Amino acid sequence: MIRVGLVDDQPLVRMGLATLIATEDGLELVGEAADGREGLALIRRTTPDVVLCDIRMPVLDGLALLAEVNGDAALDGVRIVMLTTFELDEYVFEALRHGASGFLLKDAEPTALLDGIRVVAAGGSLLAPSVTRTVIERFSGSSATARPHPRLEDLTEREREILGWVATGRSNQEIADALVVSPETVRTHVSRAMVKLHARDRAQLVVFAIESGLRADR
Repeated sequence: MIRVGLVDDQPLVRMGLATLIATEDGLELVGEAADGREGLALIRRTTPDVVLCDIRMPVLDGLALLAEVNGDAALDGVRIVMLTTFELDEYVFEALRHGASGFLLKDAEPTALLDGIRVVAAGGSLLAPSVTRTVIERFSGSSATARPHPRLEDLTEREREILGWVATGRSNQEIADALVVSPETVRTHVSRAMVKLHARDRAQLVVFAIESGLRADR
């Protein structure tokens, strides 16, 4: 059973998501909150596996809530997926930078949202390629000076190459097709890079790669 928390200041959004989650086998809605402060209290009280959290909220916004959760060792197992209305929400990249396990558009298909919850609960990250690539293009060139991750040198040449491909928002299958290798080979290199860079999920790998100036198409 995957335990899910819901934090959003729009009652209709909460109602729709809560109904969807509550009626799905294998998911349990542990609680709802209407702002970030209430959401943080809910998370500390129930420690859900996955939290769907609006980026823009009163009292305490999604980024501040995310920072609080990531700074609390007792909540290390909580994964947060940010909800946004627009693909180019200015807070999306910052959310990934601060440890979000991905993001979803509020008008996503119900099946995509439910699948996303399961992916994140299983330790994956929710990075829809169409949205991710747009965010990457917008923010990867915003800094003239790259800040290489301190453990980047621990990666093998192949792992660095794969990391550059991950930064383009491509899936393991797409990377495998481009490099003419098996998806399992790509998955292995991605997993090793995550361990070496102490990344909690693929979303953080994307951030590390962008900030380090790694891009397969550059």
